[in-house]
Amino acid sequence: MPSFDIISKINYQEFDNALANCLREIANRYDFKGLNISIERKNKIITTLAPDELKLKQVNELLQVHLIRRKVDPRVIIVKNSEDAAGATIRQISELAEGISQENAKKIIADLKKLKLKIQIKIQGEELRAQGKKRDDLQDVISALKAMDIGLPIEFINFRD
Repeated sequence: MPSFDIISKINYQEFDNALANCLREIANRYDFKGLNISIERKNKIITTLAPDELKLKQVNELLQVHLIRRKVDPRVIIVKNSEDAAGATIRQISELAEGISQENAKKIIADLKKLKLKIQIKIQGEELRAQGKKRDDLQDVISALKAMDIGLPIEFINFRD
């Protein structure tokens, strides 16, 4: 019985490269000269410091551009509210979303069942496994998932015939 896994995973090496490129551009930009702006990643937490909301928004947009250039989906960043920090700066803490949550998994399964394909989908931790009798059914699942807006970057791995 053919099957494959549906996962949501971050390539941390590419993410760190995009972050380093963003920091390099911030250091070279004229409008950011002499300002206390920083971006750090520790595990799945990103901390951004900027002098005001406008600069914080520009830094976030710049990071998204660099993520896209490195082929990392910017939807992996879940932006939280900003707060005041020491030294008249604003701190924003964001999280990296990895894995498919139970709510998203149930939503994906419900949307796929509406298509009435002859497949079975099981939740296995933070990933899904799709099984079907025909390879064509699984290819229909892949095309349907690519067309859906889940809000997460998804990948298809471990295809077995």
